[in-house]
Amino acid sequence: MSNIYESAATTLDLFNTPCLTKVELRVACRSLSDRDALSKPDPCVVLKMQSHGQWFEVDRTEIIRSSSSPVFSKVFTVDFYFEEVQRLRFELHDISSHNGLKDADFLGAMECTLGQIVSQRKLSKALLKQGNTAGKSSITVTAEELSGNNDYVELAFSARKLDDKDFFSKSDPFLEIFRINDDGSGSLVHRTETIMNNLSPVWKSFKVSLNTLCSGDEDRQLKCTVYDWDSNGKHDFIGEFQTTFREMKGDMDGRPLTWDCINPKYQMKKKNYRNSGTVTLYLCKIIKMHSFLDYIMGGCQIQFTVAIDFTASNGDPRNSCSLHYIHPYQPNEYLKALVAVGEICQDYDSDKMFPAFGFGAQIPPDFKSCVFQVSHDFAVNFDEDNPECAGIQGVLEAYQNCLPKIQLYGPTNIAPIIMKVANAASEEMHTKEAMEYFILLILTDGVITDMADTREAIVHASHLPMSVIIVGIGNADFSDMQMLDGDDGILRSPKGEPVLRDIVQFVPFHNFKHASPAALAKSVLAEVPNQVVDYYNGKSIKPKCMSDYESSRAFSP
Repeated sequence: MSNIYESAATTLDLFNTPCLTKVELRVACRSLSDRDALSKPDPCVVLKMQSHGQWFEVDRTEIIRSSSSPVFSKVFTVDFYFEEVQRLRFELHDISSHNGLKDADFLGAMECTLGQIVSQRKLSKALLKQGNTAGKSSITVTAEELSGNNDYVELAFSARKLDDKDFFSKSDPFLEIFRINDDGSGSLVHRTETIMNNLSPVWKSFKVSLNTLCSGDEDRQLKCTVYDWDSNGKHDFIGEFQTTFREMKGDMDGRPLTWDCINPKYQMKKKNYRNSGTVTLYLCKIIKMHSFLDYIMGGCQIQFTVAIDFTASNGDPRNSCSLHYIHPYQPNEYLKALVAVGEICQDYDSDKMFPAFGFGAQIPPDFKSCVFQVSHDFAVNFDEDNPECAGIQGVLEAYQNCLPKIQLYGPTNIAPIIMKVANAASEEMHTKEAMEYFILLILTDGVITDMADTREAIVHASHLPMSVIIVGIGNADFSDMQMLDGDDGILRSPKGEPVLRDIVQFVPFHNFKHASPAALAKSVLAEVPNQVVDYYNGKSIKPKCMSDYESSRAFSP
């Protein structure tokens, strides 16, 4: 990491949150304006990042002499946070003297978010100079994830003719695998189950990450030890051997890999000692664990849907005390939460069209009749055939326009809207491709009244490419809502069925009342990348348009 990046990162508070993903950005430009009729520019790109409304330099490329279409070799490495809007500015300068940027000519700039770049993988835009396009000049930024090894390996061992350590029965063997650390100590990686009364056990296969197994170093020593289990905890040592992951996955000419299980004491004392049995690796399967950016860069779109609480407990929207009151200068909490979360998600949806629904209000069935009915999943734009709004701004406008046309009522039921989005996600699931992942943002002012149906709906949705974010608006007691967030335990349906995976994040808005909107977005969206990865990896669905990667071999034990 360059010193200039460290300085900028400190200024931008980039080190406050551990970053698990880094992105490499490569830059190229085309058709830059010539300095004059006889010479081409000497371009350099300066990357800046915005924090608290100010731009700070993060890094810069090399200077390429006399080029109007430069391809820079310098690679920018930046931390990626899905839950944040990371605004970037690429400035192009013509540096013709040794004074650097001080005497450089400004050729143009391009502003975007990091989310826009990674969602498209390659972003090309015109360079702007004083708000106007700089001739035909353009800049292209290409993103590539820079990540550690997230892969898993599935291993399975068996043994033959192990030493018998019991007087009245055969040994009860189990196998332990230790990773040898740099300081010589050992870290337990896995302990198999115990096979009772068996000198030739076949242990069950198990999965472990390569980071856990060998810290990503295929040549790191692994110590494998076999014990005879005893109920008093004083297990009898049978033997051991050492290997590496490189050896495990190496070419074995079509045969399983077998090691002698050695007891060093017996080896020293017994002249004709050969081994205390053998251990065989009969399954070694490398499983590629794709990352969130693998799926996003592979074309997966985030389908963002909003559901707004229009129950009477919000108060009359015409009253300034109402949670739905539209102040000309101060947005209400519904608007703040919607913008904070929507501004992030919109970068990962190519058409920028977002369905918006309301619940808990009385509405005319055809929006013309005078007979009102309570609805828990009506389109906020009153177009049931096409509830989508153009951009987050379109959602805001539809929300404000619908307020005078509806009657706030109740109860607070959110199961219908969860099931509506789940139906759309179910269609995506049947494609068996990573094309669309659904995020439902529910904004509500109180504890829901259909808790049993909601639990049932969430358990159903946990099997689908879908996440649910619930933001509690106002000062109500939301303690009962915490049960929907699986952080405190496993959510179950009324019938006792557990969720397949944790897909709900609940946050009371009042916790962030005096914080920036970015803090709210960061809190509710931080778990989404892992939820996306857990779903697709759990279904063995690879990123679309990405090269497949999986190697395996297996033998009969």
